[in-house]
Amino acid sequence: MSFISSAASTLHQAALTRTSVDQLTLNQEFSLEEAYQIQHQVIEHRLSQGHQLIGVKMGFTSEAKMKQMGVNDMIIGMLTSDMLNTNGGTMSLSEFIHPRVEPEICFILNDDINEVLDENEVKSKVSGIAAAIEIIDSRYKNFKFSLSDVVADNCSSAALVVGIISEDVNNPLNNNKIQLNINGEAVETGSSADILGNPWKALAAATRLAKQYNIPLKKGMYVMAGAATSAYFAEIEQEISADVEGLESVFFRVNQ
Repeated sequence: MSFISSAASTLHQAALTRTSVDQLTLNQEFSLEEAYQIQHQVIEHRLSQGHQLIGVKMGFTSEAKMKQMGVNDMIIGMLTSDMLNTNGGTMSLSEFIHPRVEPEICFILNDDINEVLDENEVKSKVSGIAAAIEIIDSRYKNFKFSLSDVVADNCSSAALVVGIISEDVNNPLNNNKIQLNINGEAVETGSSADILGNPWKALAAATRLAKQYNIPLKKGMYVMAGAATSAYFAEIEQEISADVEGLESVFFRVNQ
């Protein structure tokens, strides 16, 4: 078995068994290109189980996060049908290793995208916008990883909850307040401007990275634009909600 296949199998099994593993780079360094090859094979494992590809998520969409990781570009991961949870529903903490939550803005595509588009061109490819919550869950011990590690691990993708979709696709999203709440109390506050200055830029970046790394963007798919605040650890018996100015709130409850 090749290193790429072995690494993908290790990460897939870690997600299935909710067991953290050592960073891959502690044993072998590998390139960003190889990291995306591992990510593709991780997703192939999920698809082979009958799940479907439903979208993508963007990572490192804030300058602070890029500086923290020592990188100068965003990363992209894939979302599968088993990750999607119901707005207002419940999620079991036992489904994860050490989950964290982030408030986000989610775009819904109205057409396939096969080319690189700028932030203005991409607006014609969107049928709706929604507030969303992403649940990230690194498969690595202590939530520690390098750039190659996190890309291989599908950018820590674990689950998402998408709120009521607004059809106002002309929303500029210039400086909309974004808030993460735990049991009704605000714990993180940010702005849509914290996502590359504007989330539409994140969507445009998704078209570039999807093209570069051979990731499909199809009609009906979700594109999670990236976090506007720091991630917050999820715990049992919490109600976690996200408010995005101009959009309907989204929430779910955590049980055992």
